[in-house]
Amino acid sequence: MVALIFMSAFGTLALSFWPYLIPFVITIEEAAAPQSSLIFMFWGGVVVFPLMLLYTVVSYGVFRGKAGATTAYPHASGDK
Repeated sequence: MVALIFMSAFGTLALSFWPYLIPFVITIEEAAAPQSSLIFMFWGGVVVFPLMLLYTVVSYGVFRGKAGATTAYPHASGDK
């Protein structure tokens, strides 16, 4: 409940500055990168993110079953 109250208070504080990133100086639109850069990053992410997921799935498939359960080594005191 405390976390919810904190997040609500922080969200209210953030919304009170809308649309300014730096109060009364820079708006969110002025602080953002140019539109062409944002479009380039968006499409780069659309291409790169699925490739990362594909790489993860393929590497999981390659290494699946390669590691097995190991037995513990005996204690140094000689107990077996």
